[in-house]
Amino acid sequence: MALRRDRSAELRRLYSEHVDGVYAFFAYSVSRPFAEDLTSATFERVVRSWKSYDRRLGSERTWILTIARNLLTDHFRRQAHRDMVSTDEHPAIVDALGVEDGGIQQVLSADGLRTLLAPLDERERTVVALRYGAEMSAIEVAAVMGLTPANVHQIASRALRRLRDDLEAEAVSGSA
Repeated sequence: MALRRDRSAELRRLYSEHVDGVYAFFAYSVSRPFAEDLTSATFERVVRSWKSYDRRLGSERTWILTIARNLLTDHFRRQAHRDMVSTDEHPAIVDALGVEDGGIQQVLSADGLRTLLAPLDERERTVVALRYGAEMSAIEVAAVMGLTPANVHQIASRALRRLRDDLEAEAVSGSA
């Protein structure tokens, strides 16, 4: 009985320490409802697989985010296509929300972030989501993705540079 209580307490600790990072990782790639579902599914797998966790192979955080990454990959494989709605293409959406320009940023921030990251390939999006959404170090991201820390820095740097260049080009073409 004491062993069961210890395991339960340990799993509660894991959840409370890592749930925000796992959710943030998913929020970079999918809508809020999917991020919530995938976060729940991640911790269901953590509970089922906890006995197989080996501390010698990596930190708890790395192990949990590896599970999360695998679930996200499975999610995208199952998903036939992604429907992205752009407020630039459909300005009536903004009008229908009845939100002032400043407030629209809060309403669309997660969708805007996904739209912003859409030009990146899956590996770049995953690196950016783990590095900045889940706030993992380059070493932790490298362990999750099977890369070197230098490669993680390089992928993140190139992805962010490309996003910056895209935003600058969009700003220039929008002002012309």
